[in-house]
Parts: sequence; structure tokens; C-alpha cells
Amino acid sequence: MELEDQWWRGQLATDIYQALRYKELKLPSYKGQSPQLNLRRYYADLIAVVSNHFRLCPAARHLAVYLLDLFMDRYDVTEQQLAVVSLSCLLLASKFEEREDQVPKLETLNSLGCISSMNLILTKQGLLHMELLLLETFQWNLYLPTAAHFIEYCLSIAIHEGDLHDGWPLTCLEKSKLYMAKYADYFLEVSLQDHVFLCFAPSLLAAACVAASRLVLHLSPTWPPQLQRLTGYTWENLVPCAEKLLIAHDSDVREANKQKCQQQQQQMVYHSSGQTATVAQCLHRPSLQYPQQANHRSASYLSHSTTSLPAPNGPQHSSTQAISASLDPKSNLTNRAYQVSMHYTCAAPCFDR
Repeated sequence: MELEDQWWRGQLATDIYQALRYKELKLPSYKGQSPQLNLRRYYADLIAVVSNHFRLCPAARHLAVYLLDLFMDRYDVTEQQLAVVSLSCLLLASKFEEREDQVPKLETLNSLGCISSMNLILTKQGLLHMELLLLETFQWNLYLPTAAHFIEYCLSIAIHEGDLHDGWPLTCLEKSKLYMAKYADYFLEVSLQDHVFLCFAPSLLAAACVAASRLVLHLSPTWPPQLQRLTGYTWENLVPCAEKLLIAHDSDVREANKQKCQQQQQQMVYHSSGQTATVAQCLHRPSLQYPQQANHRSASYLSHSTTSLPAPNGPQHSSTQAISASLDPKSNLTNRAYQVSMHYTCAAPCFDR
């Protein structure tokens, strides 16, 4: 069982990786032609909220979103049906990737706030009918590799004791691995938020998540030979995908800094008024509540509440807590620029050695 849970550590890791690489060559094509493509982000977020509530594995969540993308690409689905389709995709993915006791139950699904807020009542017959339609659409084949299936294999040697951080040797290898895992998970979740990442092979996307993480963490070399040998990808292969991931990261960092400044200004105004706040007032101050939007990236997946979900036709804009803030509380560290190519330069916080 341990070998099944952590196949990338076993003797068959290379063979399993190559089998997954061979399988991804036969993945269905995605054209991005759904009339409801503008609603995709909302329902991908719905899948993430429910997935986190039941603590499903990343592979189940990524497979669910991939099934949703393929289904929307082939069918004209009404907005009312999309919620049922999304949850059916998650149920199928969890049945395929998780243990039976981890699969969400109908009663629990109906009790979630994000479901009741949509005035949606799920029925056993309705879900079974939709699951059957999905299975027939995919010819009963759910063996569809996603980036989440490759990421652990890439992370197995993502940090090496010979790596340098800003030109200095790593003093704590375990801490560096923790940072790497957090950033790789962040970039992996970023890839769920935009269908543009479907144009990249899942194995390449996973490798690009590791490469982007090494860039943000100022590790050198950016793409060492052992990672190139392990994944089969050169740095030039990864640049187009890594660049998109880092642009999204840059946007998240700017938005997080903007929100932090606004909160500090509100706190200054609040304290300068000379009023004494009660505990209840502090708990209900908007500036202290985590903003919840339908378009949150990875960090929002870590803190989503299942009590409500914004309407899919509402204004959509990205506002998320940058992953760097959760990794390193020292937000006053000096920013240093890292460069992917001639087209992208971004400032990223370094981490403490």
C-alpha cells in the first residue's frame, strides 16, 4: 500500500513514469470551444472548494477539472446543468483516485453551504445519470494523466544538496524541500485556473511547476542536469509554460501587496479614531476577513470556506494571498528580480536560509 501511495520512491518509478508519459500521448484533444468557457473558472473553483472540504488528493481534483474541461468542450451545457456536471466529475474522479471511504456522500454534499447557496438539491438518480453520461462520453476510460500525477516524481529530486541559494550553499535541506513543495503545489493549482495550460502536456506542466518554483526561490542552477535527465525536458522546453506560471505569480504578489496596504491603511484610520474595538467588532471587520472570490488561485484553495461561493456571472478578478506570504512571515525581505526569458522579469521574495 505504501508503494502504491508513493510510487515515485519505488524501484518501478521510472517505468511508471514512462507509462504515464506514453498514456498522455493518447489524451483527448482539447479545442477550447465551449460556449460556457467564461464560466469555467467558477466551476473549477467549485470543484476545488468541495475537494478541499472532503480533503481529496490533488490527483482527484485535477482529474475532475480535466473531465469537466473535456465534457464542456464537447457539449453545450446549460448553466443550471454545469453545477451537476462539475460535482459528478468530482465524484467520478474521487471514485477513481481515492479510497471508498473518502468518496463524498450525497447527504454531505447537499449540506454544504456552497451547494445550498445555488439553490441546488442533488439527487441520487440525477448524479448517477450524469456519471453514466460522463463515462459513456469518455468510453469508460478515466485513466487520464494530469500534472498532479507527475508532480511528486519531479519533486523527488527537485532539491539537491549541491544547489545554491543566491550563490550560497543550502544550510537546511529539509526546509528547502518544504519551500519547494509549497511553491510547486501553488503553481500546480494556478494551472487549474486557466484553460490555456491544457495546451501543454501534463508531464511538461509538472516539470514547469518545479522550474518556476526554483526560479522564485532563487535556486541555481535553475534547471539542473539531474532534473533534465529525470523528466526528459530541457529548459528551452519549459520556458513557454513556466513564463505563464510566473506571470500569474507576479499578478498574485501585486494583488496581495495591494490588499496588505489597504488593510494597513484601514487599521491606521481605525486606530487613529481613538475608538476601542470590542472582540465582536474585530471579528466582523471586513479588513480582517480573508477575501473570497471565484477566481482565487492556489492560496485560496488552502483557505476556501464551503459556506458560500460567488455567483458565476458576477465580476471576475483575481485577488489572492500570495504563497510567499504563507511561507515566510518576514514580508519586509528585499525583493530581487528573476528572469525567465527576454519577455518576462519579476521581483520575488527570497526565503530565509
